Amino acid sequence: MGSDADTEPTMPVASVARRLGVAPSTLRTWDRRYGLGPSRHTDGRHRRYGASDIGRLELMQRALLRGASTAEAARYALEQMPKSTQTLPVAEEPRPKASVRIDTPAGAVVLPAEESGDGDPLGASRLARRVSTAALAMDGGAVQRLLASGVADLGALTAWEVVFQPVLTAFSPRWRGGEVGAEVEKLLAECVLATLLRATPVLDEPRNHRPVLLCGVPDERDTLALYALAAGLAGRGIGTQVFSAPLQTEVLAIAVRRSEPSATVLWAQRAAAADPALFSRVSRGRNRSRLFACGPGWQHDVLPAKVEVLGDLPSAADRIEYVLLGRARRRENAVRG
Repeated sequence: MGSDADTEPTMPVASVARRLGVAPSTLRTWDRRYGLGPSRHTDGRHRRYGASDIGRLELMQRALLRGASTAEAARYALEQMPKSTQTLPVAEEPRPKASVRIDTPAGAVVLPAEESGDGDPLGASRLARRVSTAALAMDGGAVQRLLASGVADLGALTAWEVVFQPVLTAFSPRWRGGEVGAEVEKLLAECVLATLLRATPVLDEPRNHRPVLLCGVPDERDTLALYALAAGLAGRGIGTQVFSAPLQTEVLAIAVRRSEPSATVLWAQRAAAADPALFSRVSRGRNRSRLFACGPGWQHDVLPAKVEVLGDLPSAADRIEYVLLGRARRRENAVRG
């Protein structure tokens, strides 16, 4: 009989990165520098995060949000949840840009920052800091101007991955504690939505004959990522239909049947909201829409065989474009202008 560790649910690095609101490269850096990496293996090749691995990362991120340096936060996480049989590397003090600290009268907010070997893409950390400062000042106009500049410089998909999502995560209830009010999170969400809508043109002649339907699963309210995906696809000439509020199952099935989309993408941020049976219900009858599951809430091994799981948003846009059109054009942030 296998041990509990052998049967423990695990997650790949991309899913854990989305759960925490950081880039996969950040998790790899934390693994390399501090030993805060995955401890499970699949077929001897792919390393996967178990519950204790994710618990340590969550402790580390809470420490970051309370003003600790990256090295201090890593040491704290390992002290609270030690690894029993693994020799840990000596924590090396990171480069100064490893985190983005915002000092406010109520305390400090530290944003998860990029730590990849490629450095800071076009000043993403600096832009995240400026967005956060404007949000804390409740200056919605400044926030929207900064977000728009991020889309212009990086493209909608990259801006979402390295600026929008990390800032939103830093101010979410899970991480902000009592230091920052909910009004800042709401302001940010509204500004992000407005920015992504402006970055999504209505295409007169989309490259796909039928739209890509993007919708959150029932009971999933965190669907801003779908607007980033819609903007990224629009940048490639692919038309979409986004439902801002998640539809109940029967309504979603009717929407799919009537709109006859070329592809249907169902987003699940939380595992509790992700029901694999949804795909069977929306694909009844003569519908030949390609089915995609997107978001960290989906578990790959329980989805129907006809459903394809998408990765992060840039790779999701690549895959949708390839499946629908048979070829991938240049990345969305390379075709602007």
